[in-house]
Amino acid sequence: MALIGPVSSFFQAQTPTKLELGNLNAFDGAQVGKTGKIEMPEIGGAAAVKAPQALGTPSFGAILDHMVGEVSSKMDVAGAEQAKVLTGESTNLHQAMISMQEASVAFSLMVEVRNKMVEAYQELMRMQV
Repeated sequence: MALIGPVSSFFQAQTPTKLELGNLNAFDGAQVGKTGKIEMPEIGGAAAVKAPQALGTPSFGAILDHMVGEVSSKMDVAGAEQAKVLTGESTNLHQAMISMQEASVAFSLMVEVRNKMVEAYQELMRMQV
């Protein structure tokens, strides 16, 4: 029983394969505006700006997807152990309780990480540019 589907499609974005450092020609048009802030000419929109990804490093979405998969598998194992004890197939009650507690702690950690991510996102949205 999978509780949570893949989240990698939500976080995945295409990243450039090559990062060009030292190309500061885009900053040539910077000017100080009437408000005293530095105004930059548009370089191609916010959608065109993408963070580089190192070779062999998984994306943030892939890491989250892996972590959610681990929590889901722990919950599946705990459910199977519980079912074995309830049906009488196993008398290993302590192992069932340990796996259920482990799944509970993993799920609680995942929820707290999600809460921190939502909080960080909301903080970014409150920032003035």
